Amino acid sequence: MDTNTSAHAFTLAMLGDPAIQPRPARPQANEPSPPPPPSNTPIRIALLLPMRSRTLAAAAEAVRAGFMAGMDRDGTGFKAEVVPTGDAPRDVLDAYARAAVASDIIVGPLARAAVAALADSDAVTRPTVVLSVPEGRTTVPRAMLVAGLSVEDEARQVADWAAREHPHGRALILTGGAAWAQRAAGAFEARWTQLGHTAQRFAVPSGDDLKQKLEIDPPDLLFAALDSAALRHVRALAGAAIPCYGGGAANPGRTAEPGASSLDGVRILDLPWIVLPDHPVVMVYPRPLNAEQPLDMDRLYALGIDAFRVARELALRGGAPFVIDGVTGRLDVGTGPGGQLQLQRREAAVVVRAGAFEPVDRER
Repeated sequence: MDTNTSAHAFTLAMLGDPAIQPRPARPQANEPSPPPPPSNTPIRIALLLPMRSRTLAAAAEAVRAGFMAGMDRDGTGFKAEVVPTGDAPRDVLDAYARAAVASDIIVGPLARAAVAALADSDAVTRPTVVLSVPEGRTTVPRAMLVAGLSVEDEARQVADWAAREHPHGRALILTGGAAWAQRAAGAFEARWTQLGHTAQRFAVPSGDDLKQKLEIDPPDLLFAALDSAALRHVRALAGAAIPCYGGGAANPGRTAEPGASSLDGVRILDLPWIVLPDHPVVMVYPRPLNAEQPLDMDRLYALGIDAFRVARELALRGGAPFVIDGVTGRLDVGTGPGGQLQLQRREAAVVVRAGAFEPVDRER
């Protein structure tokens, strides 16, 4: 680590029927959905997950559990079937083809490689909500909606937030060697430069003296493409005087931990499910049975909840744009270039205070 098709106009809209036009008015979050269909004609959803994968089975189970939690609450008129797959792209494509025959809408796959293989194929014949971002692609099949969590998109949102608070700021980007950290650092830097600001990268750990660098030429802010352990080490050297921003990886955890005070004042962008547990939208869904599971598993559980909600809205709204106040963020599903539906996720901004999370209004 990231509708019976013949009977519903939604499918025609997703596949490009020019006669089906999205409604012009901008939807509002949590606008009431149309009523579900009669229970004797349920909308069939296939949940395509790598349950047979040695490396991804735990992640798949977290998504499945979240999806079912969402369906238990709002699934009237829907029927879901879990379609297990392994790791091989061919296995996923074959499972997708079988699911497409028996289902109206498909949620999955989960693995990035599987999503990329599906996007490169001509197999997408049903409305499909994929759960990862296909790497290196700017376009996907018309019936495919990308709903995966993205460290790149998160980093770009952090750049926008930091730019609002430091309109003339110079940023020092702190990054580790992991692939996800490099992707986050690159996305932040690209967006920061696009906004007209300057930035410099610094590898952590490094043979250079970070503390001396900050004393000689202090930046206006830090962006940490780091996990919380590495960020604690940086904070011990840098202190709290320079504002520091990070994504979900920098989150120190659910409750105060030893050393958590060293992250006081750090600005974090993460899922509402993680940092706003008392939010009304979050509180209506049950927590995973394993309360001590890693935060990444919690994020996947939350992704499963919102994946069901997105699939439900796609089906009930006939392919028209909509907005959900979701547990992974505000989800704005609207028309992009060529009229294809695209999902934009706006995560929650918080400041770490004494081991807790203080919400921030990023628009101020």
